[in-house]
Amino acid sequence: MGLAQKNQRLTPTEYLAIERAAPTKSEFYDGEMFAMAGGTAVHSLIGSNATIEFGNKLRGKKCVPYNADLRIQVSATGLFTYPDLSVICGPLQFADSDDTVTNPSVLVEVLSPSTEAYDRGQKFLQYRQIPTLREYLLVSQHEPLLELFVRQDTNLWSLREASGLDARLEIPSLEITVSLAEIYANVTFPPQPLRVVPGK
Repeated sequence: MGLAQKNQRLTPTEYLAIERAAPTKSEFYDGEMFAMAGGTAVHSLIGSNATIEFGNKLRGKKCVPYNADLRIQVSATGLFTYPDLSVICGPLQFADSDDTVTNPSVLVEVLSPSTEAYDRGQKFLQYRQIPTLREYLLVSQHEPLLELFVRQDTNLWSLREASGLDARLEIPSLEITVSLAEIYANVTFPPQPLRVVPGK
């Protein structure tokens, strides 16, 4: 997902009124709306695969995955955003009406060149202000690589990684293990550059 040009300063109520009537989605922070650029076909495919994989693994459990249409509010900072995948455990908690949720347990972002720095930096900094959030998963679209940030009891975050199509990654709070082969199903990766061996 991406961010475009800033618009006029608004209140959250004004943003929500505009957003609910708009044909496209925008994030909102500190009085400003940021139009979300459309993702690539690969980005969309990986996001859909991840939603299916989480949905299959969570079927019959108390935690439910939602796709990028679900708006999340970070109550502590005022950010309104649309993660590529949100997992909610237990009853949904709403910011005002039934279209903005405040209690995700796991958030997933498929990285794009234009937003990777934001997803790793400022967005993750804000996501960490969500008390219910247990894990934050970053999904590469250039290679089969998952990076999972896990909240510890000390409120620090640790990193777990899984790479390669044969790999699997445990999501501790959900008590599931996801398959990279499923998340990257039908994805064709660009060829990796040849490594030059010094002296040869």
